[in-house]
Amino acid sequence: MTDQNRNLLLRVVTALVLLPLVIWLIILGGLPFTILVAVAAAAACFELNQLAQHRPAQAPESGAKQDAKADEQLSRKERKKLKAEAREAQAEDESPTITGATLVSAGAAFLLPLLQFSPMGLLNPESVLMGVGILAFLDALFFETDLPRTPHRVGLAVLGAVYCGLAMAALVHLRALENGAYWIVLTLVVTWFNDTGAYFAGRAFGKHKLFERISPKKTWEGAIGGFLACIAGGVGVQMLFLHEVPVWGAAVIGAAAGIAGPLGDLGESMLKRAYGVKDSGKLLPGHGGMLDRIDALLFTAPVVWLLAQVLGF
Repeated sequence: MTDQNRNLLLRVVTALVLLPLVIWLIILGGLPFTILVAVAAAAACFELNQLAQHRPAQAPESGAKQDAKADEQLSRKERKKLKAEAREAQAEDESPTITGATLVSAGAAFLLPLLQFSPMGLLNPESVLMGVGILAFLDALFFETDLPRTPHRVGLAVLGAVYCGLAMAALVHLRALENGAYWIVLTLVVTWFNDTGAYFAGRAFGKHKLFERISPKKTWEGAIGGFLACIAGGVGVQMLFLHEVPVWGAAVIGAAAGIAGPLGDLGESMLKRAYGVKDSGKLLPGHGGMLDRIDALLFTAPVVWLLAQVLGF
């Protein structure tokens, strides 16, 4: 069995194991569903913060054209050797430790969806985010020995809480709507259809690169295919379940998600490329990390929630 087939098998098995649990919790709603969202947000936030364990990619120095030409003249074997040495040097430099900033950030990402479901007095989103900022600064001040890393340590802590915690909290709001379970289905369908449509359209027709600097495999043809699939998915869910939403409303939501989803995917790819990693983690066999799985959802969920409010659904 090839590595590609083995990875595909792992992806399928993981999906078959987790999907029934996710569906059950969506139907159940309430606190169990909110906890699912909070756990996913905390896991993604933890992975995001752990990116700080990697050495940020260095920008090329100006006037390095001669070095680039020399690198092109290297044999394939020599280039592989240099890359292997670079990876070894990075591995030696990286520390597997879990920082206080990481724990604070992941804890905040867990709390923020819960606070949308059940407010806890003085413990509100504003106080949680203020606490993350202050504690992350203190953590860097007293425990970070490499001064240039401090902005990454503090910045990722705050970013993780907002990017993962608040974005995932949109799902809690959607589930609280009338027919909330179907709104969650709509959000997941437009996200998945976008990804699937882009994949098959890109394979069949992809020629023009979409954003080669960040994601070399994505094409404009794939993006258009994903966009159309997203609209179709939104209208399909409306026809089956959300009859109170007009067809045009479902199409608008699908179109907006068709733009937001790829931007979320590209955003996470940008972070991974900046730190020179392929996956955000290894939590989900065959799928990479939690952040890898919900990167598009972190953009589509807030967009669907916003449009549901603006359009009065």
